[in-house]
Amino acid sequence: MTIFKPTALCLALGVALTAATAPARAEDLRLVGSGASFPFPIYSAWLKDFSKHTPGVTVDYQAKGSGAGIQDFINKTVDFAASDAAMKDEEIARVEGGAVLLPMTAGEIVLAYNLPGGIKGLKLTRAAYAGIFSGSVTKWNDPAIAEANPGLKLPDLPITVVLRSDSSGTTYNFTQHLAAISPAFKQEVGTGTTVQWPKSPKFVAAPKNDGVTATVKQTPGAIGYIEYGYAKLTKAETALLENKAGKFVAAGEASGKAALAGAQPPSDTDLRMWIPDPDGAEAYPIASFTWMLFYQHQDPKKAEILRKLVEYGLTDGQKAADAMGYIPLPANIVAKVRAASAAIQ
Repeated sequence: MTIFKPTALCLALGVALTAATAPARAEDLRLVGSGASFPFPIYSAWLKDFSKHTPGVTVDYQAKGSGAGIQDFINKTVDFAASDAAMKDEEIARVEGGAVLLPMTAGEIVLAYNLPGGIKGLKLTRAAYAGIFSGSVTKWNDPAIAEANPGLKLPDLPITVVLRSDSSGTTYNFTQHLAAISPAFKQEVGTGTTVQWPKSPKFVAAPKNDGVTATVKQTPGAIGYIEYGYAKLTKAETALLENKAGKFVAAGEASGKAALAGAQPPSDTDLRMWIPDPDGAEAYPIASFTWMLFYQHQDPKKAEILRKLVEYGLTDGQKAADAMGYIPLPANIVAKVRAASAAIQ
């Protein structure tokens, strides 16, 4: 009887045939998201680490602005999206298969400035910074600024106001705050992801948080609104802002946590919540949650990976928040997000 012994070539062919005919591994996935630039630094770090520790899975995210992210999500050109403005009811209604909106981190919006001589410790009253962004305070030595800064030598220099050029959740949250503290701003400028800012050559626009940050740093006399993490990363000077209690407060973990302390979502399934003018003597005055947007009904394997991504963000991800200039989520919000993420199916 002849006994057939497979040669190395046969074995190699056998392996090749097995690999060719076997189904692709279920975990071989590339997921793509887009949207808000506000959380881009922390989301980038999360997704890189999550992909590294999840074999066969790669998750990418492109910072395009909240408005573009929402549009991509509605058009189903991404696997998930992100927005600092969450989504409106009418936008959610346009999402085929339903939407799950989860606040995944939070941050503070700071006013970064560039003054000659490296002036530090600038204090801005509520009237001063509302006046700057409504166009009524136009010079750095204006009494509205100078009276709160008697120890600083403020220059007789025009203020260049740097704004977002794209549809932006950062703009949405910043204008919500300004409208809450200034009836004049509410009437003249209003709120939204895009607004009609005063028409002035000293009002200039730049794309995304990194664009505003770069423009401020390159322009003497400039001031602009950016996420605290970008200021921390680039070592930009930021103003101490007067809060609702009348105290001048710097951005940071403690003042951010104080700002979020009173936040409560409308329900266990609707986690959209804003704090346009937080109470509390230690609270930083401009803070916001930022949301990831997921499809409620989708490919089961993608849904499983995205639920794992949410859990990563609520655990290991939160540990990185403070170091990167974000606010760790309060424990009650973490619990609600974890429960709500089960709807991603």
